[in-house]
Formats: sequence, structure tokens, C-alpha cells
Amino acid sequence: MKKITYILVLALLTSVSSFAQLEGINWVTLDEALELQKKNPKKIMMDVYTNWCGPCKMLDKNTFHNKDVVDYVNENYYAVKFNAEGDSTVNYDGKTFSNPNYKPALANRRNGVHELTRYLKVSAYPTIVFFDENAKVIAPIRGYKQPQGIELYLKLFKEDDYVGMTQEDFSTYSKAFKPEFQQ
Repeated sequence: MKKITYILVLALLTSVSSFAQLEGINWVTLDEALELQKKNPKKIMMDVYTNWCGPCKMLDKNTFHNKDVVDYVNENYYAVKFNAEGDSTVNYDGKTFSNPNYKPALANRRNGVHELTRYLKVSAYPTIVFFDENAKVIAPIRGYKQPQGIELYLKLFKEDDYVGMTQEDFSTYSKAFKPEFQQ
């Protein structure tokens, strides 16, 4: 009887743990985010990643699964996860983008660069591209960011504090910024 109880408790904990891992950022495609913006304008945060990129995987695991980041992004942004070397077709800015050099055999290794990746001028991974409520690019933020590092940008762009900001203003802003997200 003790053994059966132990197995049931273990199974329950495994189920709860698996369910908890499912909770996270509500990722949508760029096409879906653009449609959602028409009904309820919000800024877009796009994670531009590749399958082979180690820092991209760290960003996903350590930052995009952080409860504070998840809650803030889900409340204030449409979140898009975009494979910079994937084979999707995307409509943006009146144009259709694809990856004519995509090779399925290389799906988990380096592949051809998607046309949208080039159009957005993304040249390093990961890059987080922020768009305003009219789907215009605000800024690309390159590199891995921990939860408190991305918090600065999430709040800067959400509140439109970046408007008219110089590099010197940004330095002052970032030095004065008091992070609230837990690591």
C-alpha cells in the first residue's frame, strides 16, 4: 500500500510539474499579432532566434520562462517567436517574406536566412525586435538578456519613454532604472 501511495504522489507531482512548464508567454505568429493589433492595439515583442543558437535557448529557458517576464509580456505585448532561418511565409509592411534558401535537411543546423530577418536588419541571435502599436519597428535589442535586463526594455518601450531619447538620456535612464523582476 505504501508503494502505491508513493507512486501516486510521484505521478501527481510529475503532472503538476508538467502543467507548470506549459504556462508561459502566449506566443503567436507575426501575422496573428498584426491581426490582434487591429482589434486591440498593443506593442509587439518579437524573439528572433535560430535552432542552433545557444544564447537563444538560454533566453527562452531563463528569461522567457521567468514568471515576472511572462506576466508582464502577456499583459502588455503581443509576443512573437520567429525562427530567423525558418521556412514560414510572413506578410509584413505590405510585403510577403519567405526563405527561398531553406533546406529541410538542415532544420536543426545553420540554414538559409529568412527574408524577413534581413528586412528587419537582424544580424545576430538572439535579437528581440520591438514594434509599436502600428507595427513599425521601434528597436532591435541584440543578445541574451536576463529577466532584469529585459525588464528595462519592456518598460522603456511599453511606456514610450524611448521617444526623443538620446544615447546620453538612455544611459541616465538605465543607470536610474530600478528592476523589479526576480532573477
